[in-house]
Amino acid sequence: MLSYAALIMIPVLLVGYAANSVFVDSIREKTRTNMQGTLHQMMDNIAYRMEDTQRISDMLYFDDTLASHLRHFEAGWVNYEATKKDLMPKFRTALGATNRKMWMSFYLHNEMFPEIYKNYGDADPLSLRDQQYDWYHIKRIANKDWYRNYPEEQYGKTLRWKQIEDDGRYSRISLLRRIVDLGPKDAKEIGFLRISVRLPDLFESVDFKKIGEGTTIFITDERRRIVTSSGALPLAKGEVWEARAAGDQLLIQQTLPGLGWTLAAIVPVNLTEQDSHKIQLLTALICAACFLVFSAAGIFISRFFSKRVSKIVSVLDSFQGGEFHKRIHFKGNDEFTQISFALNDMGQNIGRLIREVYLKDLQKKEAELASLQAQINPHFLYNTLSSISRLAKFGEVDKLHRMVLDLAKFYRLSLSDGKNIIPAFNELEQVKAYIDIQKTKYGERMNVLYEIDPAIAGYRMLKLTIQPFVENALEHAWCGDRIGLRIAVRLEEGNIAILVIDDGVGFHPNRIQEIFGPADGVQAGYGIRNVDQRIKLHFGKEYGVSIASRPGIGSTVRIVFPAIKLAEDRERSA
Repeated sequence: MLSYAALIMIPVLLVGYAANSVFVDSIREKTRTNMQGTLHQMMDNIAYRMEDTQRISDMLYFDDTLASHLRHFEAGWVNYEATKKDLMPKFRTALGATNRKMWMSFYLHNEMFPEIYKNYGDADPLSLRDQQYDWYHIKRIANKDWYRNYPEEQYGKTLRWKQIEDDGRYSRISLLRRIVDLGPKDAKEIGFLRISVRLPDLFESVDFKKIGEGTTIFITDERRRIVTSSGALPLAKGEVWEARAAGDQLLIQQTLPGLGWTLAAIVPVNLTEQDSHKIQLLTALICAACFLVFSAAGIFISRFFSKRVSKIVSVLDSFQGGEFHKRIHFKGNDEFTQISFALNDMGQNIGRLIREVYLKDLQKKEAELASLQAQINPHFLYNTLSSISRLAKFGEVDKLHRMVLDLAKFYRLSLSDGKNIIPAFNELEQVKAYIDIQKTKYGERMNVLYEIDPAIAGYRMLKLTIQPFVENALEHAWCGDRIGLRIAVRLEEGNIAILVIDDGVGFHPNRIQEIFGPADGVQAGYGIRNVDQRIKLHFGKEYGVSIASRPGIGSTVRIVFPAIKLAEDRERSA
């Protein structure tokens, strides 16, 4: 059924892929057309605002009365009357013809008229509340490059948009235009008009939200420097724009008439393909519906067999997890029934064999523990009896008496009712009894320091853990005729750590390798090896004994095993 479903799905996928490719190309072209239309609308809005400013300049440019006054060079009362009653009202009327902020500067050739202007300091005239206009004499700009390079006059046509003076500083642009007097031969300049507007007002319609989230719209001047930007990309004002910065994104550019600047839009690929995702989703849904229909048919047909297979797999998973008690029962005489009988028999046999092997392994471990412990007691007893024999031989009755009492105490604690795990207090008392025996033997030549954490009293430990290392130090670590021992017992992160430190001759590195390496008949460090093996057999391979030593300085034996509280041990015993 799955093969049949795949065979049906392939043609559906191919048709969907072909339809999607055609649709995506169509959507991209449509998106590009729509965005170009939006940019055209923005350009039209900018052009309207520019034409509105040009219309204000036309009111002065084509005013014959203005030209008539400006070409008369009469001083005194006549010019004052002309300025007050005719010229100033004309400029106020022109500025009042629009509701947008403008700053008008007029430069006169006729110096009979006075200059009328305000001192703005560092302020932008367009930041003031009222519309502003100023009169200056033409000599103020006569040597300016932008004035000297102004194109020749064609009546009614010559004008220029340009950023001059401090326009860049205050984010403005100015419309520059001559005021001419039509003489009998040609147009003669009698004044120069500058109308400044704010770039944010002129480009108010440049907003990336009109195209979509994630897009970027910006304007560059004739030198490809960023004038203004809006959108996702961080374009800094004055930054030089490179077309390659758009990468794989869609870039649409159009030139602003009258300015020579460029209006550009960067559109992410995902925005142009939003609608294509819908057709892709529709194709996927159709394919998924087909797959569900054929899958439902397949499930219905194979349901009888799949139930039996699922039960067999469930039992096999249980066997893999170590649970061999689960059984399956099928009716009939088909192959599934035979498989169920075979699995039931296999589970029963494997479970029985595992229990047998587990019991044998427990018995083996207990025997090994008992054997290792039995090897320690005769070894110590032999050494102690030898010492008692020497004391009796030399008639030291008091020392002999103390040693026998300490030996009795040591073995009384060693018996511990046949238990391998005993209270830590008993183990430490047992070690102290052993050390007292040795002190009787060595006297002042032997110095022992105890550092026991009082909290250890609430825990249990493996018996005969410390004594073999003390014995080994007294047998082999003498450096001269004196020896010092330090026995430290403390808790470390859920473990009990025992340190047996001596200031003797130390271990040779090869000797340590012989102790912990393969036995192979080598008898080096027999007692140390036994303790390490007992800890590993009882608690695991991550615990045991380690030795750090420097020849001639001393040795440190570190014994680590898990901390078992008395209550926990009683619960385990129960």
